[in-house]
Amino acid sequence: MELLSSHRSFGGWQQRYGFKSTSLNSETTLSVYLPPQADRGSVPLLYWLSGLTCTDENFVTKAGAQRAAAELGLAIAAPDTSPRGAAVADDAGWDLGQGAGFYVDATQDPWRSHYQMATYVRDELPALLAAHFPAIDCDRAGISGHSMGGHGALTLALNNPDRYRSASAFAPIAAPSQCPWGEKALTAYLGSDRSAWLTYDACECLKTSAWDRPILVDQGEADEFLAGQLLPQQLEQAAQAAGKALTLRYQPDYNHSYFFIASFIDDHLRFHAEQLGS
Repeated sequence: MELLSSHRSFGGWQQRYGFKSTSLNSETTLSVYLPPQADRGSVPLLYWLSGLTCTDENFVTKAGAQRAAAELGLAIAAPDTSPRGAAVADDAGWDLGQGAGFYVDATQDPWRSHYQMATYVRDELPALLAAHFPAIDCDRAGISGHSMGGHGALTLALNNPDRYRSASAFAPIAAPSQCPWGEKALTAYLGSDRSAWLTYDACECLKTSAWDRPILVDQGEADEFLAGQLLPQQLEQAAQAAGKALTLRYQPDYNHSYFFIASFIDDHLRFHAEQLGS
């Protein structure tokens, strides 16, 4: 791993690394926040998954999460949203291809040679962090994200309850098999057989998941994508039917932006810290 930048922040370190990912078969970047407690012992970890068009830098520069993370002793790992590079397949649209990996393992050409985002987040990142950051306790890990990243956080947690101890999301794409963003991406990455999509639809995952811990979701009521793309009511109904503990908070006047995330990120970090024993 090559250290690309390092900044002192609230007594900890906000760092960015570049490396070759074996899962993605490409160069990638990763932002990591190490709280000051990491100098004295092990700290739990929160994975943050960003949304469409974002990189690993959006969250760490816009969300203002470092202050609460330093107070709580919580490390944060923010990967990029997709593989990138001249050899990586892309699309002219902003909602497919580079910047829009959807946190799935693609099975279709030309995507499958690089777009293995689920494996990257679930398997490669924990091994990488454990090898390079001995203070991070990857066995005490939570996961969160925004929009496409909220979709990724929820599906990864529900599909891997042994890997994550806490889960939350901001304005997640809750039912991607039922919205235009999801239908476009899942068709491209996984093919037209909709049964192959179910693993990556949080509403479907809730039906069979062994997840038995609370989930926190915040949704802005002024979100321009609320009705057509995000469908949080579907998530709420699925959680109720499955007997899962979902807290869905609608926030009046908030939209889909990072102003929304920055307003409630402390709540989410405290939620994760409580679940992780920070």
